[in-house]
Amino acid sequence: MLGWELPPDNTGGLGVACYQLCKSLAKNNMDIDFVLPFKSRHIYEFMNVYPNDSEFSEIVYESGSEQKIISAYNSSEYSETDGWSNSQIYTGRASQYETLVTAMAKSRPYEVIHAHDWMTFRAALRAKRLANCPLIVHVHSIERDRSAGLPGNPMVREIEATTFLLADRVVAVSERTRQMISEDYNIPLTKIDVVHNSLDLSDVVELDNDNSYFYLSEMKKRGWKVVANVGRQTSQKGLPNFMHTAQAVVHKQPKTIFLFVGNGEQETELIELAAGLGISRNVMFAGFQRGKPWRDAYAIADLFVMPSVSEPFGLTPYEAIGYGTPSLVSKQSGISEVLVNCLKVDFWDIDEMANQIIATLRYDSLRDELHTNSLKEYLRLGWDGAADQLINIYNHHLAEAKP
Repeated sequence: MLGWELPPDNTGGLGVACYQLCKSLAKNNMDIDFVLPFKSRHIYEFMNVYPNDSEFSEIVYESGSEQKIISAYNSSEYSETDGWSNSQIYTGRASQYETLVTAMAKSRPYEVIHAHDWMTFRAALRAKRLANCPLIVHVHSIERDRSAGLPGNPMVREIEATTFLLADRVVAVSERTRQMISEDYNIPLTKIDVVHNSLDLSDVVELDNDNSYFYLSEMKKRGWKVVANVGRQTSQKGLPNFMHTAQAVVHKQPKTIFLFVGNGEQETELIELAAGLGISRNVMFAGFQRGKPWRDAYAIADLFVMPSVSEPFGLTPYEAIGYGTPSLVSKQSGISEVLVNCLKVDFWDIDEMANQIIATLRYDSLRDELHTNSLKEYLRLGWDGAADQLINIYNHHLAEAKP
């Protein structure tokens, strides 16, 4: 199993999905070696984690005086010349990952290689040649997603195109992603399976009595409402449009606070946009959070909004529902295919998004009904169905590979 991150060292939902999927696969007697590109102390009973223990394995590059984590989502900074553009490279991150994966493929008799997203694909192709076994590539996003509908980085597109062509099977996290892979890379739909993401409820940590955002709790006692967004602040997430939506909501519902939890390259732009729109008083940026402050952000909200321009799946609405808050999601998201009891709107339709938010804030009965019905869906969640689908894919290709 080739991945780029696992919790708690994750920058988005990719690591969570990999971790929970592997846990369900292991319950079906799958022996899993998970290879990471960085130093790690992850110890799990259900799988072996093989980190890159090289002295150069810190996944950072230098840009002026700033150091940034090279994550699964930094595809715009990948270049052909040195691996990562706009910097003097600190380390040989990607090439070292390929070296580690190659060494493992040579030394162990693997039956299947399962690779998650573009960062692992070059290593996966090398491992496939050496191990002579089926390669399943699992697509959590493609370059068009990460660049908010634009073509994106041509080098990353080339990596994706080559890998989708040479892989034995392609797995997409939604029908939306399946269609986009076929459209962008001319891959037959018959080669692409859909395995929707889910959530392992046994990993959900219960809320404490006292919310971290005590000032928001006090404001709510005085009639204020809270709308939350939790996630990376990147072009993919549709947050500038959402800020304009916030302006429309505040115009009609002045006692509304918009809580943004997360960080990213658009953070400063969003702060300036809120000021320019005259709604700074109604917008709060809490920064990147984990643990209790992260959970409490969902719980304090009256409505959670995921306004993404292009979201392959999107686990955050499930997380919001689990912590007591109904969700509004863009129709340009994978989760909109499977989550029935939520509000849905096109990411670009600012007026309609504002209308749906205002209705939810004004009518408690609508909010309560949304959450009650969505909670029924939430309580049925689990990765076992996804694991069964993948095991069937493994077995099919293993049978084909037999002489």
